[in-house]
Amino acid sequence: MRATVKIAARLLLPLLGLALAACSSSMTTGAEPNIPPTDYKREILVTLTSALGDPTNLRDAFISDPVLTPLAGGEGRYTVCVRFNARDEHRVYVGSRDRIAYFYGGHLNQLVEASKEQCGNATYRPFPEAEKLCHANQCK
Repeated sequence: MRATVKIAARLLLPLLGLALAACSSSMTTGAEPNIPPTDYKREILVTLTSALGDPTNLRDAFISDPVLTPLAGGEGRYTVCVRFNARDEHRVYVGSRDRIAYFYGGHLNQLVEASKEQCGNATYRPFPEAEKLCHANQCK
């Protein structure tokens, strides 16, 4: 019985090593992080529809083109700056605010409040699609 276990272990150990090596090499050759986003407007609109308490009647909406932005650690990511005036839960406009969208592999990864350093020099253009947003369950 012991001899059978030893033989099986000798045969299975190299196979297990090959399987683990294949897994680790596929993890390191994952998606290219800096693919330029092509459908960035739609992805931002979908996120705003679900992230804002009241996505309807946004005012003064603007968006920048995607740019490769250096990040801490020397890496860069494509980012897009978005500016709009949204309403709070009491349906009162809170003032124009900037948000920055981070993209990974060509797709939206994060949309967060932006600092002046992040979007202060962005070249904005009108974003009328954002001004036509509706609640996710009420869109036609």
